[in-house]
Amino acid sequence: MVMLWAVGVIIPATFVMTHRKPASASAETVMGANTSSFFSIGGETRKLRQDLESAQGELNVARAKVERAEKVMEFSSRYGITAGLAGSIFDAALREGVDPDLGFRLVRLESEFNERATSKVGAMGLMQLMPSTAVLFEKGLEPSRLYDRETNLRIGFRYLRILLDQFKGNASHALLAYNRGEFAVLRDVRAGVDPGNGYDTHIMKGYKGKPIVQ
Repeated sequence: MVMLWAVGVIIPATFVMTHRKPASASAETVMGANTSSFFSIGGETRKLRQDLESAQGELNVARAKVERAEKVMEFSSRYGITAGLAGSIFDAALREGVDPDLGFRLVRLESEFNERATSKVGAMGLMQLMPSTAVLFEKGLEPSRLYDRETNLRIGFRYLRILLDQFKGNASHALLAYNRGEFAVLRDVRAGVDPGNGYDTHIMKGYKGKPIVQ
């Protein structure tokens, strides 16, 4: 009887232990499937977010291009110049931190948008740069290169931006320094004398913008 009782206990216990393993394996399978699904969803979410950010970036670039084109065409129409020349002036001014509106006004007064303009004293190109001034910004510059549109605009607007910074954003003084020379304007300002000669007021008439673009 004792032996039969022991056998009776051992057999059910063995049966239970034998059938518990598949249940555990099944649970692990389900957990693994759930974990895999979780990471899959997370990966898809990250990709969607990246795609959205990329699309937003492309939209911003497209919007900026449209806004630039509209402004360039506006300046082209206002001054009766080609879109190519208007685009060069617009971009060069912005690159040097100068308000394009002020830049166009300056170029019009200096050369009437004539890339081959040459003054009696030897000032050259769109922004009527003196070779002696231009060489301070680009060592070894050949004077003939001042007839190159991009070179002339780059140096001219860089010089104007330096003057704007020197005169703490005072566009009138910076323009006068561009025309008369910075030392002449500084001398008058320090002496309490009005440095104006009409040059700055001609350019600034009706101007409502901020000369320096951050």
